[in-house]
Amino acid sequence: MNPTTSPADIIGEFGPYPGNAQVNGVTYDGQVVWWASNKRLNAMDPASGEIVRFLEVPAHAGTAYDGKHLYQVTEGHIHKINPETGDILSTIPAPSADDSSGLAWAEGSLWIGQYEGRKIHQLDPQTGAILRTITSNRMVTGVTWADGDLWHGTWDDDSELRRIDPHSGEVLESLTMPEGIGISGLESDGQDRFFCGGGGSGKVRVVRRPNKKR
Repeated sequence: MNPTTSPADIIGEFGPYPGNAQVNGVTYDGQVVWWASNKRLNAMDPASGEIVRFLEVPAHAGTAYDGKHLYQVTEGHIHKINPETGDILSTIPAPSADDSSGLAWAEGSLWIGQYEGRKIHQLDPQTGAILRTITSNRMVTGVTWADGDLWHGTWDDDSELRRIDPHSGEVLESLTMPEGIGISGLESDGQDRFFCGGGGSGKVRVVRRPNKKR
């Protein structure tokens, strides 16, 4: 089956931000968008793009939120973080020391991308054990779930947001980004928006999520 393909509808763009050249992981806690910038996690107002506060923690790749805590990938580990204080509460190993990319929380599990490995792993959040693996045919950056659908981003001259079958990895839908615009972190707001990290551009972009079709 050929996937449904359409241009991504970019409805907002924030940044670049002074002193934060890199946007890595992205997540949303229902009030603010958290995005990782190597040495800190930034809390951004999704309406204005203003950074309202930040946490000084290592933040080199994917970011997730489970409804209470933040999770951050950095240098082969995943830290569980108190979003109020920035305290690291626990740490589990990531599946790869240097190839982990996006991170998401869904169904009581963490979901982590492998960039060059072209995979998405479902992880036990207590131990880091791999529960299952989904294979992609492109390098995987950000990962998110939206209304039971699994999406991931890509990073290339022809980057896209892809809705994939969570069992087979088959691409079901593709939103193509403008040429030269890649996706690092990715998060759904649970409604009609995706928040997309722009990597070295230092930008966070907002893409409209298409109506769910079945």
